[in-house]
Amino acid sequence: MGFRVTRARAVLLVLLSLGLTLALGLGLPEALKLLFRFLGFPSDSVSHGIVLLYLVFMLWVAMPTVPRGTLPVEGKEVLITGCDTGFGFALAKHLHKLGFTVFAGCLLKPFVYFQDKNGNGAEELQGMQSDRMHVFQLNVCNEEEVGKALEFVKQRLENTEKGLWGVVNNAGISTFGDVEFTTLDKYKEVMDVNLWGTVRITKAFLPLIRRAKGRVVCVGSTLGRMCKPSRSCYSISKIGIEAFTGCLRQEMYQWGVKVINIEAGNFIAATELFTKEGVERRGEEMWEEASDILRADYGKTPLVQQVTRMKSIVGCGAKEKTDVLNAITDALRSKYPYTRYILTDTYSWIEFQIMSLLPTAIADWIYIS
Repeated sequence: MGFRVTRARAVLLVLLSLGLTLALGLGLPEALKLLFRFLGFPSDSVSHGIVLLYLVFMLWVAMPTVPRGTLPVEGKEVLITGCDTGFGFALAKHLHKLGFTVFAGCLLKPFVYFQDKNGNGAEELQGMQSDRMHVFQLNVCNEEEVGKALEFVKQRLENTEKGLWGVVNNAGISTFGDVEFTTLDKYKEVMDVNLWGTVRITKAFLPLIRRAKGRVVCVGSTLGRMCKPSRSCYSISKIGIEAFTGCLRQEMYQWGVKVINIEAGNFIAATELFTKEGVERRGEEMWEEASDILRADYGKTPLVQQVTRMKSIVGCGAKEKTDVLNAITDALRSKYPYTRYILTDTYSWIEFQIMSLLPTAIADWIYIS
């Protein structure tokens, strides 16, 4: 029986071993030996397996990132969507400072609930008056605007035949609400921006990316690989990003194009994706749209509690955008970028790993208890 050490299996074995250590009073090596024998490994390979497992685990956890080479930025041009605020706005300035030519797509008008205003990002970027900063209107949900954006970029590329080095699919919105309290229109709205907007932009610019043997970077989420109550709208869209980047990455190998998923954790505080006022409005909207049956069956108390919980996390999570900016920069500059970058705080990282590995029944029990 072959033994391939994967990240998930290494974590699972160590967690189970720690559990056995506590439950049975065994030493950790003895617990590991018991697990290896239970999994069917030959007894003479157990000691070697334990050493290998610890070696892999320590390299994975403790070692610094292995250098993967850095590409020069001179002459490299990158399109970023959603540059009015948040990651997109900060990334446009960051990449420009590094020497990239930036095509900054901005919505240029307020959007629904959670960002009370789209900020003056477009105005500030335009005010830089740099020949390496091109600002234009771009609604990723609008086919006509995407077509105009493509022509805008083509006309300003240094060399159309060499193509466009990178596309960063950053534009996105979020919401919350239990399935029964969320309308189909709300699902469609979030999907149209987060998923179909990403697909729409990528398909439009992919011929230029292929010419450059460049990069497609998609801002996903850890909620694309784990689910939480009241976040189905957002999770579905980010699970879609996970599938889209995976399929596209395999299709683009033959062209030398690298496709990367940035799996961001909790950056609500850094991006101001939610505001307390926006959460309140969303709660009122859900109650107003609820049918008489839902109001009678649920009552308003659970909805009030949900709104209270969401308001409590408005200021939580990472306060700075630095980790995301550095990850996207690495995805664009590294000779050998990672296929995905998981960016989250220690607590959320542990939660993400454990909830991904636990049996579904146990994971569900933790969330609903």
